[in-house]
Formats: sequence, structure tokens, C-alpha cells
Amino acid sequence: MINAQDIKIGTCIRMDGKLYFCIDFLHVKPGKGNTFMRTKLKDVVNGYVLERRFNIGEKLEDVRVERRPHQFLYKEGDDYMFMNQETFDQIPIAHDLINGVDFLLEGMVVDVVSDASTETVLYAEVPIKVQMKVTYTEPGLKGDTATNTLKPATVESGATVRVPLFISEGETIEIDTRDGSYVSRVKA
Repeated sequence: MINAQDIKIGTCIRMDGKLYFCIDFLHVKPGKGNTFMRTKLKDVVNGYVLERRFNIGEKLEDVRVERRPHQFLYKEGDDYMFMNQETFDQIPIAHDLINGVDFLLEGMVVDVVSDASTETVLYAEVPIKVQMKVTYTEPGLKGDTATNTLKPATVESGATVRVPLFISEGETIEIDTRDGSYVSRVKA
């Protein structure tokens, strides 16, 4: 158990039978009344964000979480098989629990976050920025650079990304896996 004033960004708590990560907090001391903590909590399972106030001194159930590197091996049905980089144990992780699953390639190392007490996998996180080769895109028209126009491009993982007109097939680009957006072209 932790006190409400001990909540920091990244703290994981169990509340109403669900797990939440603190993504933002503010210690509020109004002119009148008691001090309280205003927090933004993200549901681990479905990603919903809720705002919640806690009185100072209120007891909360904290959850100890562990981040461990796992290597993606292969897909089996709806599950993705990962290997722990330290113990070499293989574990299946459901499609819904992987953030950035569209940009997952064989051999990629991801962070798997699990509940330390029950060894339950909470979610897996693909790195925020990944570099991938463009496998297919329509050729851009020469001189059509007056506007910031984007075209669809398919990358090696099979995902479609909106890229600028000057990107051509075979080039390597950097992608933000949180929203699937183009970041930059990677120079060889």
C-alpha cells in the first residue's frame, strides 16, 4: 500500500479491480480546504485515460511491475510468440496487448511489462521509433512539391504509412509506432 501523495509518473496501482499507470499528477494545495492529488491514470488493458482526485493520506494498492526485453519470434494464430532475453523462456502474447503491433518484425526486441507478483503480462511495447524499408509506393510526380501532400506506402511489416511524395520504393524511413506516422527518411 502507498499513500496518495507518493504517486509519481509511472506508478502502477490497482483500483476497482483494474490496473492503472499514472501518466500525470499534480499536488494541489487550495487556499481553503484539504490538500489533494489530481492524477491522470491510464487503464493498462484498454488504454482509457481517466482523471481522479485522491485525498492526501488516502491508501492505494500499488502493483510492482517489471519491464523485460523479449524478442519476437513468430505469430501463431492470434498470439505472438516472444522469447525472454534473460531466461530464454517463450511466452505467447495476445494481439490486443501489443502496442504498435503493425510495425512488429521477426527478431525485433520489445519491452514486455508484467505484474511482478503474478507474472501476468500486462502489455508489450514496440520501440517508439522504428526504421523500415518501403516495399511499395506509387512514384511521385516531379515538381509536385508546392503542397505538403502525402501518399500511401507499404513497409516491410505490411503496414501502410502516409509518406511525402519524394519517398520511393526501396528507401528506409523512420516511423512513430504510437500513431503510425512518418518521421523522416533514413540516409544510408
